Amino acid sequence: MSDNTYRPIRSFVRREGRLTTGQQRALDELYSLYGIDWTAAAGPLDLDVLFNRQAPVVLDIGYGDGEALAEIASAHPERNYLGVEVYRAGTGRLLRRIEADGITNLKVLLADASELLRQGIPSASLAGLQLFFPDPWPKKRHHKRRMVQAPWLTMVADRLQPGGFLHMATDWAEYAEWMLALSETEPRLDNPHGGYAPDPGDRPGTRFERRGVRKGHDVFDLILQRYAPST
Repeated sequence: MSDNTYRPIRSFVRREGRLTTGQQRALDELYSLYGIDWTAAAGPLDLDVLFNRQAPVVLDIGYGDGEALAEIASAHPERNYLGVEVYRAGTGRLLRRIEADGITNLKVLLADASELLRQGIPSASLAGLQLFFPDPWPKKRHHKRRMVQAPWLTMVADRLQPGGFLHMATDWAEYAEWMLALSETEPRLDNPHGGYAPDPGDRPGTRFERRGVRKGHDVFDLILQRYAPST
């Protein structure tokens, strides 16, 4: 199945409440500075132009309140980070954090991540992709709504540069097994750990993670790598 024919079922449902005054102000005043406007009709992004510099680009899907993304972008100034999210409240919080901390290597986009990945990210353009604690859609009849599907992994593998990473994390054991099993079917993705990663690497903790741990959930990190050609 090609990228052009793959049309995923939406993996999110908008349940957003009323924005706070600060969140609305951030969207009104800061999105033009730290956010980007993109639609599928615009075609692929020029990532070097977007960040006004050449540096490895990491795409972060579903950053939530932006806590982890802001922290990891601050810790890696040598990389550019593009965060995509559908929830305006979390985006407002992240924009305020970018302004307060003076983060210069992070841009945000309010959009459907699957559409962006399909239409807006060029082949072999990403140094990495992060998917931390996506909606697990735990009921079996809703599994089709999960972000991680075999065609999605095929598309991710295409968008990653050789040697690029895919880092997924979840606190739902059944979803972790789903991610692991599907990843084993994508021939361009290697699992250097042979299973789950022994630690979260440079992934900072998140509010969703802490909530899951309080409920007694284990946390699973799956860190894959796009095969690099042999030398």
